[in-house]
Amino acid sequence: MSRLAQDALGTAAVVKKPIIERRDLELGLSANWRQFSLLVVVNGFVGAMVGLERAVLPIVAVNEFAVGSTAAVLSFIATFGLTKALSNLAAGWLMDHRGRRGTLLTGWLLGFPVPILILWAPSWWWIVAANALLGVNQGLTWSTTVVMKIDLVGPQRRGFAMGLNEFAGYVAVAIAALAGGFAATSFGLRAGPAYLGLAICAVGLLLSWLFVRDTSAHVELEEARGSSVTERPRITHLLHRSLWSDRGLFSVSQAGFMNNLNDGLAWGIFPLLFVASGLSVRQTSAMAAIYPAVWGISQLGTGALSDRWGRKWFIVAGMIVQGTALVAIALTHQPFAWGIALVALGIGTALVYPTLLAAVGDIARPSWRAATVGVYRLWRDLGYVAGALVAGAIADAFGIAAAIGSIGVMTAVSGAIFGMRFRETAVATEL
Repeated sequence: MSRLAQDALGTAAVVKKPIIERRDLELGLSANWRQFSLLVVVNGFVGAMVGLERAVLPIVAVNEFAVGSTAAVLSFIATFGLTKALSNLAAGWLMDHRGRRGTLLTGWLLGFPVPILILWAPSWWWIVAANALLGVNQGLTWSTTVVMKIDLVGPQRRGFAMGLNEFAGYVAVAIAALAGGFAATSFGLRAGPAYLGLAICAVGLLLSWLFVRDTSAHVELEEARGSSVTERPRITHLLHRSLWSDRGLFSVSQAGFMNNLNDGLAWGIFPLLFVASGLSVRQTSAMAAIYPAVWGISQLGTGALSDRWGRKWFIVAGMIVQGTALVAIALTHQPFAWGIALVALGIGTALVYPTLLAAVGDIARPSWRAATVGVYRLWRDLGYVAGALVAGAIADAFGIAAAIGSIGVMTAVSGAIFGMRFRETAVATEL
């Protein structure tokens, strides 16, 4: 290929590789179930790190630091989302150039200061800074477990792999949200979650250091089976394509952005709504856990079914269900009705979340999979920033219900855009 052609493709390198397969390696879940299962467990600890804050930190802002503005309360989510988004992009480069396992270990090491900062924080802005570091931890660790699972299973069962990955992560978010609430009532709003966070980080690091193995050789095997030419588009080229020109990458990026925009709303606004309605910290924690619990468990089915029935309409339906659920929460005022809507919100998110990741895996070649996942997760987690800013501004101006309802409408519109732009990528497989 000429240099001119490479530039037109935005290709960093074109390498002719002999098709050499190691006999001790194979792609697929059955051949790699031990490492795959370990990565599922590790991702549970990754999710638990962020789940500890799910119900507690907005209450800490109001009760311990007297933060009066909703926008200021949600500043910790905006900071978390920004650093997580940028870390996702960095993780793609690190995985390609420094290996998967090293990136995972780095992410865990950067998680240790987070609970310490939360415990000792003399002001709210220390906690905001702690969440910037948590964003780096989550960006490196979660991105790496996602990519490593896709590496192991090969092209046939990406949806199933992502369903298991996100199941582990978000069930752990729900369990940790409950545990964090109970620990906060027993040991203090900050001390309880902080001690749990240190324990979670220690176990996650030890599991990753002692037992996780790098999957770069599996990438080489899949690439060799698909083509003797390896092309790596530059990250800047992938970013440009994600803005509009690449129908698939644009569609998944904007849907992921909106999905995390409404998740940022749920993280920051829902606890304030529940406490304002008269629920206790424990009751608020239980209510906040419904959505990620349903989301996590449902992904066991939705990811696998998207392998068989396709990605597109799962994602469209999920975005519309999410939007409808948010509007319902805005229009109702009873905890029981909120509970039903939160179940619907969890189901809608489960239809979307693993399916989007599987679609990204469909779009990208193995040699530039990590970079593409990084670009997608950059846009997706920038949704946290937008969610915090938009929800905070609308809530301060018009009230919490208006913020929830407005973002519900935006989510449904995003689903419609996805339906119009996206072309199916999945190849039907038997379950």
